[in-house]
Amino acid sequence: MIELKKIEHKNKTVILVKFPYNYKIKELLLKNNYKFTKTHKAFYKEYNKTNYNELIKLLNSKDIKYKVEKYIIKDFEEISDKEKKLRQAIIEFIDYMKYKHYSKSSIKSYSSIMYILLKTINKPIDEIKINDIQDYNKNYILAKHFSLSYQNQMINAVKLFFSHYNNTVFDVDKLERPRKSNYLPTVLSKSEIKSIFNAIENIKHKTILSLIYSSGLRIGETLNLKINDIDSERGVIIIRQSKGFKDRIVGLSPKILEMLRTYYKKYHPKEYLFEGQNGGQYTASSVRQVFKRACKKAGITKKVRVHNLRHSYATHLLENGTDLRYIQNILGHKDPKTTMIYTQVSNRSLNNIVSPFDLLDE
Repeated sequence: MIELKKIEHKNKTVILVKFPYNYKIKELLLKNNYKFTKTHKAFYKEYNKTNYNELIKLLNSKDIKYKVEKYIIKDFEEISDKEKKLRQAIIEFIDYMKYKHYSKSSIKSYSSIMYILLKTINKPIDEIKINDIQDYNKNYILAKHFSLSYQNQMINAVKLFFSHYNNTVFDVDKLERPRKSNYLPTVLSKSEIKSIFNAIENIKHKTILSLIYSSGLRIGETLNLKINDIDSERGVIIIRQSKGFKDRIVGLSPKILEMLRTYYKKYHPKEYLFEGQNGGQYTASSVRQVFKRACKKAGITKKVRVHNLRHSYATHLLENGTDLRYIQNILGHKDPKTTMIYTQVSNRSLNNIVSPFDLLDE
């Protein structure tokens, strides 16, 4: 398999052609004026559209299998005027969301949703009507069995996009939302959480997940923490500009503080509390992978995500007798109804109820 890559070589951008030794391919490239670099142990040529297209044509004519680096495809793909307008509209939408201080995850989700929607409807934006959105919802979202959450995100994205876009031709408020599903969050027992933490050997990984559970944090809130957000003197953590663009303060467990100190001495983060190997913010996908591996190692059979640590934290607080109003403030819930769901999964009241079955022998 031949690999085509884009690299910098001798102060020039070149197409690198790398493959296990093959005399015929070697001769083919030499005939087409490719040079060999001992540094990269591969052939190369100036990086431009003409050379790229000629190379692809050459490989296809000889029925040679190859793999192209995605950045090359992006550089040289043919883009129609319609596609250019669509991408420009999405770029402007992203800029608008940044101006309105939407979170990175919301910007990523909404821009992706709108790109797929507009491309699928395949009409000039000014000509899109409410019926087009409804047909899209029926023939694409529902037909492909997307989740209720995705449907709601789609409606949020549509409303936001067309509220800022000029010459809106329909009333986006007429879009109906799907009925909310009445589900209960999955709660891990204290022993299950302990077994998950015990399954993690890496101090950074263990500290991240322990911090999420110990203070009921969202994964994004945890990864956005900077070193100065940990106030060890007051025993609190400052959560800045979280969901709803609000700051809040949560408690800092003494045990977590000791764990953080051990972690800090080993890793010495510079800006963010948790950073990647090459610096910068640690990624949510890495945390999810750590959690998934730990659950598997701990033998957890429940279907859970990192966010279930937050659910478990709130439920355990309620079972320990913490007032629901304090839990609401700690979690940063705007609506008390959101916090009330934990009363349905808490066993505090249920344990006081005696089943009639247990009284049959009396």
